[in-house]
Parts: sequence; C-alpha cells; structure tokens
Amino acid sequence: MTAKSDQMKGKAKQVAGVVSGDKDLEAEGKNDRRAAEAQAQVERAKSWIEDVIDKVERTSEGAFDKVEKTFEGAFDKARSMLHRK
Repeated sequence: MTAKSDQMKGKAKQVAGVVSGDKDLEAEGKNDRRAAEAQAQVERAKSWIEDVIDKVERTSEGAFDKVEKTFEGAFDKARSMLHRK
C-alpha cells in the first residue's frame, strides 16, 4: 500500500471510532494516519536526497572530465616541449 492509501485507511478507522464511540478504534486510526503521514514524509525526503545525489554525480563527473582534459593537455604540451630540444 502507498502512504496515501494508508492515510485514508487510518482516517476511516478514526472516523469509524468517533461514529461508534469506540475510543480505541479512534486512537488506532489516528496513529495509523500519523504513521502513514510520517512514511510519506520519509518517501519525499528519500526522493529529494536521491535527486541531490544524482545532480552531484552529474556535476562531479563533468568536473572530473574537465580536470582530466586539462591534465592531458598539460602532459601533451610537456611532451611536445621535451621533444623539441
């Protein structure tokens, strides 16, 4: 089940408890709903973190490529200078 459906299920239990006067069922529904809300927040945070990691990986790969090309260019230049002598 998704966090959203768990929230709805918890809310339904909570309302059923209120309507029937069953305080235990009401409390159980409230706890289920809150747990589902927390799970939804965790899922959003996880998605956000994964997005950040992806962006960092793409950025660092691009930076690494630039550094690698710069060093290759410097080595090529040094080699050509050594061969001129």
